[in-house]
Amino acid sequence: MPINRITPTRRGKAALAAVLASIAAGGYTAYDRYATTAKMDPAVILAVEKAIIPWEGLVLKSHWDPYAKIWDICYGETKGVGPGMTKTKAQCRDMLLRRVHDDYHQAIMTCSPNLAKAPLSVRASMISGAYNFGVGAWCRSTAKARVEAGQWRAACEAQTAFNRAGGQIVRGLVNRREMGDARRIGEAELCVSGL
Repeated sequence: MPINRITPTRRGKAALAAVLASIAAGGYTAYDRYATTAKMDPAVILAVEKAIIPWEGLVLKSHWDPYAKIWDICYGETKGVGPGMTKTKAQCRDMLLRRVHDDYHQAIMTCSPNLAKAPLSVRASMISGAYNFGVGAWCRSTAKARVEAGQWRAACEAQTAFNRAGGQIVRGLVNRREMGDARRIGEAELCVSGL
């Protein structure tokens, strides 16, 4: 369960409103080319823009992640990544959007049919979490069980358990899973701000 108190915030509500307003104005139509339907699920856009990109950061040359003990590049991409690789910013963004939609969003929607009924903020937070710690872990998680039970707030809080790397609680993961930091929205913060 969370280390800190999880509460809705103005910045969480503002992030939701900004993405929804931009979608309504056609600001994210480029995302639609990754969707299996005519329009991209707004939860994917919210997860990518407000949770994944800010927390992962952009790295154009592959580097070794000492916590995960794996090579990554771009916005935390690990699939097929090895030493000495380079990508452009455009390649990284394209890779991120394709992977989040195809390999994370679609996968967790399949293992959790009730996720489609969840509020936008809950779906986005769960997508972001699955991107960071893996679909398999998410599909076996208490957060997923709470989603299946329609317990949205409990799902938001349950996902905060994924705050360890190498068996140790990591402050950066606590921030990411919970209430964020001065510059970035936390997943639980975003999650409950839309309830």
